[in-house]
Amino acid sequence: MLRSLAARAALLCLAIAPLANTAFAQVKVAVVNVQKAILDSDEIKKAQTVLEAKYKGRQEQLQALQKDLESIQSQLAGGKLSAAAAADIQLQGQRKQRDAQRIADDLQADADRDRQDILAKSTQKMQEVVKKIAEEKGFDIVIDVSQAFYTKPSLDITADVAAAYNKAYPPK
Repeated sequence: MLRSLAARAALLCLAIAPLANTAFAQVKVAVVNVQKAILDSDEIKKAQTVLEAKYKGRQEQLQALQKDLESIQSQLAGGKLSAAAAADIQLQGQRKQRDAQRIADDLQADADRDRQDILAKSTQKMQEVVKKIAEEKGFDIVIDVSQAFYTKPSLDITADVAAAYNKAYPPK
């Protein structure tokens, strides 16, 4: 009886195996490098240029403070100052150092916040474009390349996605 049950199970497995392979072979898979597609988009390139222009003034202010600090250090290292003058210049240097640190921290935080806002919006738009391309080309699954250990280059639709993104969302 046990042999009969095992034989039936084996026959069932043999009968189902070709069907499983056929069903699996019909799944169309594609991969996309979402990060590359977003960073190479015309919209992001323009946004980067806008951000650089937006923060240029503060970057220049920070560079000027850094030059002042270098000048102060060279004056102090020269040893030609009186004790009172050296103390005064050292105090100026400390103030400029605090100002430079505050400007650098604020600049970094503001730039990071703006970049994250831009990337979040672009990522949402990119998901819509990937979904549209998947539906148009009949893909059942689209996987981000960062989630795969290996993919055939023929499965990569990154260029198609990037072109569709640029067409759907041209820079303003």
